[in-house]
Amino acid sequence: MPGLTLTTEAFVIEKRPPADAFQTFGLFSAEHGNLLALQRIARKPSPSHVAPDLFDTISAMLESSNQGRTWFVREVRIVARRAAIGRSYDALRFASALVAVIGRNPVHEESRPNVEKLLRSALDAFGTAERPDIVHVKSLYRFARDEGYPVKQEWLPSTPAALRALATAVLNRRLSEQDCAVADVARIRASLEDYLSSRTEIAIP
Repeated sequence: MPGLTLTTEAFVIEKRPPADAFQTFGLFSAEHGNLLALQRIARKPSPSHVAPDLFDTISAMLESSNQGRTWFVREVRIVARRAAIGRSYDALRFASALVAVIGRNPVHEESRPNVEKLLRSALDAFGTAERPDIVHVKSLYRFARDEGYPVKQEWLPSTPAALRALATAVLNRRLSEQDCAVADVARIRASLEDYLSSRTEIAIP
C-alpha cells in the first residue's frame, strides 16, 4: 500500500527526548488534529536543516507508511517561533500544561478550528503576559467550553460564592485588567481541573 503524504500548518505541542537518531514531536493541526511526527536528527550542522522547538508554529510536509499513525518530517519551515515562553519559568510551566491537555485529548474534527484559534492566542499571550497562570485558567476554561462541556452553567455555579466571584472576574476581565492574587488563581485552577477530571471526559495530565 503506498504511503501517505500531507502538507499542513501545525503547532508543536510536545517535544520528546531524542532517540535512535530521531526527534519525536507531537503536533496539532486544525486540519488533521493530533499528529505524531519524527524528524531525523542531522549528524552535521546544515543550513537546510530546520529543527522545530516546543510551541513553534510550523509548516511541514509529512509522510507516513503506517496509515497516519506515525509521520516522518520531510520538509519543515518555521512560521512562528515563541522563544519568549522559555525565558519565564511560570510561562513555560503553564504553557506546557496547556499543550499537554491538547495532546492528551483527541479533538473532534468540528472543534479543531476553535482549538487552533485557542492555541494561537494562548501561546502568543504566554510569551508576553505578566500573568501566565491566568492565561492558563482562561484557556483551559475556553477549551472545555468549546468542547461542549457546561463549565459556565455547571462548574461555575457549583463553586463557593467567594471563589465564584473571583473566577468570574478572572474569566471575564482582559489580561491587562487582572489583579487576582496568585494563590486565588491557583484555587480557581484546582477547582476547574477537579471538575474536568471528575465530571467530563477531558484528561488532565
